[in-house]
Amino acid sequence: MSIQGQSYINGQWVVPTGGKFSSWNPVTDSAIAEVSSCTREDVETAANAAAAAMPVLRAKSTDDIAKLLNTIADEIEALGSELIETGMAETGLPEARLIGERGRTCGQIRAFANLVADGSYLQASIDLAQPDRQPLPKPDIRACFQPLGPIAVFGASNFPFAFGCLGGDTAAALAAGNAVIAKGHPSHPQTSSLFAKATATAIEKCDFPTATFSLLQGSGHELGTALVEHEAIKAVGFTGSLGGGRALMDIAAKRATPIPVYAEMGSVNPVFVMPDALDNNLDDIAAGLAGSIVMGTGQFCTSPGLVVTLKSELAEKTAAHLSEQPQGVMLNPGIASALNSGIQERLGNSKVELLTGGLAKETPLKPCNSLMKVSAETFLSDDELLEELFGPVSLVVECDSVTQMQAVAKHIQGNLTATIHTQAFDDDAVKSLLAALSATTGRVLFNGYPTGVEVCPSMVHGGPYPASSSATATSVGTAAINRFVSRVAYQNCPDNLLPAALQNANPLGIWRLVDGEFSQTTV
Repeated sequence: MSIQGQSYINGQWVVPTGGKFSSWNPVTDSAIAEVSSCTREDVETAANAAAAAMPVLRAKSTDDIAKLLNTIADEIEALGSELIETGMAETGLPEARLIGERGRTCGQIRAFANLVADGSYLQASIDLAQPDRQPLPKPDIRACFQPLGPIAVFGASNFPFAFGCLGGDTAAALAAGNAVIAKGHPSHPQTSSLFAKATATAIEKCDFPTATFSLLQGSGHELGTALVEHEAIKAVGFTGSLGGGRALMDIAAKRATPIPVYAEMGSVNPVFVMPDALDNNLDDIAAGLAGSIVMGTGQFCTSPGLVVTLKSELAEKTAAHLSEQPQGVMLNPGIASALNSGIQERLGNSKVELLTGGLAKETPLKPCNSLMKVSAETFLSDDELLEELFGPVSLVVECDSVTQMQAVAKHIQGNLTATIHTQAFDDDAVKSLLAALSATTGRVLFNGYPTGVEVCPSMVHGGPYPASSSATATSVGTAAINRFVSRVAYQNCPDNLLPAALQNANPLGIWRLVDGEFSQTTV
């Protein structure tokens, strides 16, 4: 049976009865296949089944969960060329990019498997009783992280594997012991079906409940609204636009029981080029900026949408490099149309100078590589220039002084990344700039370019609003698991009723904080 574009709900492949939408090839600008959208009834079925599966999932050992994750990664790889070819057809992304993204996807799933097997993410803590303490006895108190409950995950368009229905959010939620209901992105429903197939096979092999993972396909806002509104859902993972993320945040806040929405949204990722870098490395920085701006046709959440520097030749040299870069293809007509509208609106500002590119000349799906320039004075007085343009576009803000550069840094809103080009590490101006950016940014880079996110425990992929909905969370790296757990304390609880992580014998053999000191011993 072909499962292309189908939904997967509680162990069953289904063709929903909602409206139709098309899987689209952005390279040929033509429909690939017709897909059916899920309904509120499908949400009800998936959410209730996920809630019913949670007692079984909570009883699974860390070894069980690690085995499931490793098996999912194995099954993704077993999809072979079919996954790559399907992803290429639905996104227009090149083969090499998707092969690399598949490696990253499986790598991050296996990283969570290792984390779970290690048990450190549980952060087990034990404070032993002191019955003779005066003036009052001290009770025995123990705490660790527990699964939060069914998690809704919204797949992203720009990373169909690594941030798709089986990307980092789903991997983190499954690693924490939760059931996941994934809302597949309508840009690549057939790709999502293949990921669901891999997960379904792994669930069967590892003897997990069928409702451990469900995939709901659909376009429009109604399906996502129904999913976030359902009382069985305990948290949401989202990667996408500021408008989409904010809408989900508002829906979740209005529920009878509000829940957290961990949304990774808009970011202009400013790059600050200091005076010494202009003097010593201008040509290389111009070339590097151009390459970073066009990487992935500018459809990375870390694309440098803003360059802040003193008046110099940097803007013109970067524009020259951009004009030599080949044009890419946008992921879908909706993203392409939004970019073209954003460029048109910005060019309507008489104080914004177009250096290269502009409006798409043939079709919005093939945008021009564009660079614009504006004075710092204008930038500081026009908040519309703070908005992200999602595509191969950047804005250079030219300043009269380093002091004005610092003013721009303080004016910019929350971002995923900020970059500083300098070798003057002892300069007070650089230290001041770093302090300002550290307060509003999830990751600060030196002498590099923001595109590219290393998957490792120290990575932070998040930042203050509007970059994300929670400045304390990351959607990349093993710390992402912390979004989908809740901390539970047990006071004077009998040993046999405690979670394994807190039992006296330490059956998991993990490091625990016992009376303020880390230990692997029994208590």
